[in-house]
Amino acid sequence: MKTLSSSDEKYMRQALRLARRGLGKTSPNPMVGAVIVKEGRIIGQGYHRYFGGDHAEIDALKSATEDMSGATMYVTLEPCRHWGKTPPCTDAIIKNRIGKVVVGMLDPFPEMRGKSVEILMQHGIETAVGILEKECHSLNEAYLKYTTTGVPFVTVKFAQTLDGRIATAQGSSRWISSPESLKLAHKLRSHHDAIMVGVGTVLADNPELTVRLVRGRNPTRVILDSKLRIPLDAKVLTDQQAARTLVAATPAADKAKLSALRLMGIEVLIVPPDKQGKIDLKHLLKTLGQRQISSLLVEGGAETITSFLRLHLADKIIAIIAPKILGKGKEAVGELNITDVSKALKLSFDRVYRSGEDIVVEGR
Repeated sequence: MKTLSSSDEKYMRQALRLARRGLGKTSPNPMVGAVIVKEGRIIGQGYHRYFGGDHAEIDALKSATEDMSGATMYVTLEPCRHWGKTPPCTDAIIKNRIGKVVVGMLDPFPEMRGKSVEILMQHGIETAVGILEKECHSLNEAYLKYTTTGVPFVTVKFAQTLDGRIATAQGSSRWISSPESLKLAHKLRSHHDAIMVGVGTVLADNPELTVRLVRGRNPTRVILDSKLRIPLDAKVLTDQQAARTLVAATPAADKAKLSALRLMGIEVLIVPPDKQGKIDLKHLLKTLGQRQISSLLVEGGAETITSFLRLHLADKIIAIIAPKILGKGKEAVGELNITDVSKALKLSFDRVYRSGEDIVVEGR
C-alpha cells in the first residue's frame, strides 16, 4: 500500500539526509537511513555508517530515547529479512514492537522484493511503501545497477574549456578548472569504488589518482594499458600503500613487463581484446563487478572517455566547464561516428550549478 502525507514526506527526507552520510563508505551495500517517530517526536534515528556495520534500522533502534511500542519507523530501503554480516532487521523491528513502518523503496532483488513487507504485515505491523520512491532510487543508483546487472555504475567526468578542450594542442591541461572544481573532483573520487584512466594519461601526467583535497577513502585505481606501456616508476604503481592499482591489459601485452609488474605486487587483469585489439571494456566492467566494485569514475583521457560514450557504457556524465577558450587543442570527446544530429547521444540534465568560476553539468 502507498500513502503520502506531509509528515511522511518530512520524516522520509530526514531519513534520506541521514543515508547520504554513508556516501563512499557502505559499498557494495546501499546507503540507508532510518527515523523512528512517536507522537510527533523523533525518538531515534540512524544510518548505515560503513560496510559491515549496523544497518540503519539497528542504528536507529539503538539510539532510541524511550520505549518504541507503537512508534513509526521511516526507512529509505525495505528492511532486510536475512542473516548476512548482521542479523535480520525485520526481527529487531518486530521485537521492539514498532507499530508502523514506512518504506521508501522495495529491495531490488527479485527474490527478496516485498518479502520483508509481507513479514511485517503478518506480525500486525502496518506498512506503507513508495514514499519519496524516486529520491530513494536516485540515492542508490549505483547499488541498484550493480545488484541487478553485476557491473558497476559508470560516471564519466571531465573538465573542459567553453569550446570543449581538455588541453592545448601541446598537451598542457593544468589547470583548466578552478580550485573549487579540483576539490569537487577529489570529492567525486572519494565517492566511488574505483577510478579509471588510460595509460596515455599516466604517461602524460603521472597522476596519483588519490583523494587529497577532501577527507575520504581512496578508490581502487584502474589503468587501461592493452600493451603494458606503463612505466614501472609511475606514481600509481609505487604507492600501493595509499591505494590499490589494477592494470588492465590484453594477451598481446609485453610479457617481460607483465612479469615485472607482478613481481611488484601489481595485479594485472588480462582482458580479451575488442575488434581493434584494445581492451574489451564490457568484459572489463564485468570483471570489476566480480571484485565488488559497484561504482566507477572514468577520468580520462579523451580516448577512454570517447570509448565509453561510443559503446554506451556511461550511466552518468559530469562535465566541468571553465570560462576559458583555447581554440585549437585536445577535445574532451573524440569521434563517435555520428553523421546525423538526430543520432546524437541524448542526455537529461539532473543538475547544473556553479563551482568557483566554473559551471558543472550533471546528466545521464
